[in-house]
Amino acid sequence: MVFWGGIVCGTGSIARFRTKVQRGRICKTPHHQTPVDMPLRLLEVSLPESDAENVRDLIAEDSIYGFWREKTSDDRSLVKMLLSVEQTERVLDVLEQQYSGLEGFRIVLLPVEATIPRIEEKAVEGVPAQETAVRDKMRISREELYSDIVDSTRLNRIFIAMVILSAVVAAVGLLKDSVAIIIGAMVIAPLLGPNVGLALATTLGDGKLGWDVLKTNVAGLSIALSFAFVIGMVIDIDPTIAEIQSRTFIGLPDITVALASGVAGVLAFTSGASMALIGVMVAVALMPPLIVFGLLMGAGHMTLATGALFLLITNIICVNLAGVTTFWIQGVRPLTWWEVSKARRATRLAVLVWSLLLIILVAVVLFTQQSDLRHVLD
Repeated sequence: MVFWGGIVCGTGSIARFRTKVQRGRICKTPHHQTPVDMPLRLLEVSLPESDAENVRDLIAEDSIYGFWREKTSDDRSLVKMLLSVEQTERVLDVLEQQYSGLEGFRIVLLPVEATIPRIEEKAVEGVPAQETAVRDKMRISREELYSDIVDSTRLNRIFIAMVILSAVVAAVGLLKDSVAIIIGAMVIAPLLGPNVGLALATTLGDGKLGWDVLKTNVAGLSIALSFAFVIGMVIDIDPTIAEIQSRTFIGLPDITVALASGVAGVLAFTSGASMALIGVMVAVALMPPLIVFGLLMGAGHMTLATGALFLLITNIICVNLAGVTTFWIQGVRPLTWWEVSKARRATRLAVLVWSLLLIILVAVVLFTQQSDLRHVLD
């Protein structure tokens, strides 16, 4: 059952729409106003035939751009809907709450690359079409976000290889005092997913996701640190190199960059945008201080290594604090009310702990720096 003629081209799915009369009901083309400038999703729901007949009544008329149903067997149907990415979470929640207990219930969500003819936005109850999308969450759905982060935080051979390669390139860039090489290392550093994943796990109160991304994060940082430590033991490290020396103390610009990195990392995931360049920003806040810490510790420069460690810890705190806050502001919540209550407590606790740690760490560092300055002046 389809509402209008046209072709939808999506990843893994190409469907031709035809206007039909089925079971005595005529599917009509909905009224549109202005062109849609937002990403679209194709949602497929497998249901028993008796339940599939009620799906259309559950979904608000203004929530979708296309709806059809096809019978896949004697007792099952496949319901398909075309909708904007901002509307996806609302529809997914309705369907999950209504049908999750049914045997064989399954939802598949596919990105849509193009539609012919082009979809146009609908005005709702006198609201200008341009303002209709503002009422929806301007981000991808919670389930899509969860899936993207899980995929980017898998601890496998590829992840380990990318960590090692980025550590090698970062160490070479630091020792050669080359900003370009250091940036190249950040491009391949796979640190965006694990850090954003930790923030998402906190926001959703998801202990399993939190444990998985924590293991991946610790493994990645430990591998890079071990490699840098060995290099520091083998190669003579000059702590006066500008790119190394600049990462042995904490300044306000470092904190600002780390906070901005956390916000940018979350926005990259929630907007469905390319994460390659945003990942560079997060990696810049974490990988160089980590490698400097390992190099200096391996070379025996413990005082300077401690400064690099403080910078690394500060950046980790800032990235996660900004990430959790951004997720919460964007309205990322669990589905059920009891999960929301648990997630709210976890988020408040995380924000409080991260904030206190940041304040204490910055206060200790500033006090130490002031003491060292007075010692030099005396």
